[in-house]
Amino acid sequence: MSDALYERYKDALRRGHVAVQRGRPDEALAAYREAIEIAPDRVLPHVSIAGVLARLGRHDEALVAFDRALDLAPSDEAALRGRAASLVALGRRADAADTLDRLSTLLDGQGRLADACDAAGDALGLAESRDRRADVEAFARRLRSEGRDVASTAALGRALTILGDSGSVPRVVRATPSPDEGVPTWPNGEVMTSTSDVAVAEPIDAPRPERVDLLAAAEGALDGEDLALVRSTALAAAAAQRRGGLLEAALDTCYMALARIPADPDIHLALADLYLDRGWRVSAVDKIILLGRLADLAGDDATHDRLAMLVAERLKDEPRLAARYG
Repeated sequence: MSDALYERYKDALRRGHVAVQRGRPDEALAAYREAIEIAPDRVLPHVSIAGVLARLGRHDEALVAFDRALDLAPSDEAALRGRAASLVALGRRADAADTLDRLSTLLDGQGRLADACDAAGDALGLAESRDRRADVEAFARRLRSEGRDVASTAALGRALTILGDSGSVPRVVRATPSPDEGVPTWPNGEVMTSTSDVAVAEPIDAPRPERVDLLAAAEGALDGEDLALVRSTALAAAAAQRRGGLLEAALDTCYMALARIPADPDIHLALADLYLDRGWRVSAVDKIILLGRLADLAGDDATHDRLAMLVAERLKDEPRLAARYG
């Protein structure tokens, strides 16, 4: 793809993300379809179209778009999650459970044990089977022996609750949703076990997703000459977009910021986290290796410390990083 064509592709994606945030689904669909015409083999616009269709309740069409995305990238996490949600909305619980089985295997292979257990638990909740129950039991055993953080403890609690062993649920510090925020659900209204609360101790406040047009705000700062403002605004917008589940918008925000401040370690670290959120493990590892080299050149020990923390939290079994950050 030529540079000019790639710029057109990025612009179409950006317009789609902005339209989504502004509540203009028809504009978003048109922009994403334009991106597909420019780059039909790219998975992101297919997933984005599917997401818009799902929000509109057009789950049959969304399912087709999610399947196109998975044809291009069978391990795309967002496509697998979206496909499962649309299948639930269509009443196809067994098919949704099969998709979550795939997702659980994928996440386990990436070393994301807690997330893999949650996906397996959701699959079991949708379609009970001996094999699925055995999978959740196996994940619970591993979490007992390997889990050392809050996320692992919370996942273990959810797994034990699903298995009917609520008496063994560990106490976890988790935020309780406010009454107006509600509990996350599948499109048919059923509570998602992977995000519902379990065993709450000393509730803490959690940030709620911002509803403002964050990408537009970031773009406004990026047009200015104050690079410190560019950096702070872009990082804040990307973080808020990530909390709100707008991963594609968060990626675009980081990319736009890097065009102005290409060596900023915080933006590269934010991208590494987003790559992992999207299931792009190889890209995340490449990003960490590159950032480590930049930190070497700058003598930046603080960035190395943060890289080590990221690897410990999300990539502790990655052989390419073990020698330096293991």
